[in-house]
Amino acid sequence: MHDFEASHLGKIRLLVGPQLLLVPGARIVIENANGKILLQKRADLNIWGLPGGNAEPGEDLSGVIEREVFEETGLAITNALPFGFGCNPDLETIRFPNGDQCQFFVLNFHTMSFTGELRMLDGESLALEWYAKDALPEMLPNMKASILAYHRFRTTGIFQMI
Repeated sequence: MHDFEASHLGKIRLLVGPQLLLVPGARIVIENANGKILLQKRADLNIWGLPGGNAEPGEDLSGVIEREVFEETGLAITNALPFGFGCNPDLETIRFPNGDQCQFFVLNFHTMSFTGELRMLDGESLALEWYAKDALPEMLPNMKASILAYHRFRTTGIFQMI
């Protein structure tokens, strides 16, 4: 279980309060054999999004996405490949219900390779569900943009700037 106050970001928050922070991180589109995408209903914002999270000191972004996916979903991923980079401040700036603000800089990964059973391990998820690409629930705009960019990447093979 990942305790926010013990995280690098949590420690910084204790020093700077809710002001805007620039935060590196990673998120991932996990696609199953039926072409469905794994989404998590986030406990912090009570809305659907992709698994992912923020970097901790000493982590590279491949390590971030592997750790976060396991903590949030119980799945062990392999062959996670980058397809895009999320940095548009209009999409990636989030104000959380507690007033904290973050502008995220996120490497987007994709994989179809995973093992394990879905289970929520860290308290960051209210639910985990597989959704068809054409039947996605209401979700965070930056996460929806990542999924749309993934589809463009799959069509064009061009790395996406989101």
